[in-house]
This record gives sequence, C-alpha cells and structure tokens, in this order.
Amino acid sequence: AREQARLKAGVVGEDTEEWQKDASFTGLERVGGVDLSYVKGDDTSACASLVVLSYPALEVLYEDCRMVAVSAPYVAGFLAFREVPFLVEAVQRLQQKEPKLKPQVLLVDGNGLLHPRGFGVACHLGVLTDLPCIGVAKNLLQVDGLVRDELHREQIRSLQSEGDTFPLTGTSGRVLGMVSCRDYNNSSKPLYISVGHRVCLETAVRLVKSCCRYRIPEPIRQ
Repeated sequence: AREQARLKAGVVGEDTEEWQKDASFTGLERVGGVDLSYVKGDDTSACASLVVLSYPALEVLYEDCRMVAVSAPYVAGFLAFREVPFLVEAVQRLQQKEPKLKPQVLLVDGNGLLHPRGFGVACHLGVLTDLPCIGVAKNLLQVDGLVRDELHREQIRSLQSEGDTFPLTGTSGRVLGMVSCRDYNNSSKPLYISVGHRVCLETAVRLVKSCCRYRIPEPIRQ
C-alpha cells in the first residue's frame, strides 16, 4: 500500500500532449493496447500482449505476445503488482527493437482511477512507463458506493444510441470514470473508461470511442 501511494503521487490526470487538444486528434499516429490473459484454470500462466496500431486506420504495426509465469499472489486492489512488470517489459522491448513504433497512448485492459485507492493497472503502468494511459474495463469495479444494481442497469439500458455515455459518480461526489455503450443494438454490455495517466477523462472517452469497431476498442481487441 505504501508503494502504491508513492507511485500514485506521480499520476497526471489531465491532457499533456499536443494531439489531445485537437478534436480529431491530429498528430496521433500510434495507439497501443496491452492485456494479460490467463490460461483457463491456471492463474500462474498468462500471455502478456502489447500491440501498436496505426491511427486513425487502426492497422497493426507491431505485436509482442509471450507466455509468462506469474508468481505474485492475487490480492484485491493490488492486481497491478502481479501484471504490470510484464507489461513494462513489453514496452521496453518495443523501445529497444522498434523505437519508431513507440505508442503515443496505451489502452489498458483494466481500470485507472476507478479503483479502491484511485490507482488501478492503467495508472500504475502509466506512471512506470510515463506514457499516456487509459483504463478500459469490461466489468464495473464496485468502489466508492458504485454498485451494479437495478439503477445502474437501468442507466445502461437508457444509453439509446451508439456512443452514449454517463458518468460514474461515487458517494464521495467524485467522477471516477465514464460508462460507454458502443453497440447498443447487439449488446447492452458497456465499457468502463477511466483515466490512467497524462490524459483527462473527456479525451479518454473520445479516443476509446474512435478506436471501436466492435464493443472492445481495437488496440485491446487485437
């Protein structure tokens, strides 16, 4: 918890890049996606993946997938200590092998500020790599009074058109993230978008939407 608090002090929750200021993200050419996927039935064997896509065409420019042995135990709220070291290594390999393909922003399969201590995987990875990061989760992390109750489900159902959003406001009054529904007709399953590092929530939501061909944004889906 002390290490988490120390790193959290480095989180920048606002836009820092020139391309973020432009409505159409002029200047953004490379968007990365990272994920750690576990072998079914085995929580110690996983595949750590990093892909870099062109933007706005969303064509794969680089991919790095390798099997890793996860040794740190799972502790709720501290998932990043299990997963982030492998993702940092993937970013370092990319910088060594193909520095010109370094992503200008990373979409992370997981949460950012939407976390019990405001420091999820996307924040952790962002601070360690100093890359702009966005958390994109498929399930709601129930923190600060947020729950997947009937009211929450009703709000999701009310997202009538593709790309509708509503804020996730905790009992503290803070907006921890945004709920977005990409493909309402075929799926009412939302995405939970939160700030990771060096990006504001509004920019994060706009970028995630622009990277979606299906429910899951393309950098993470790939």
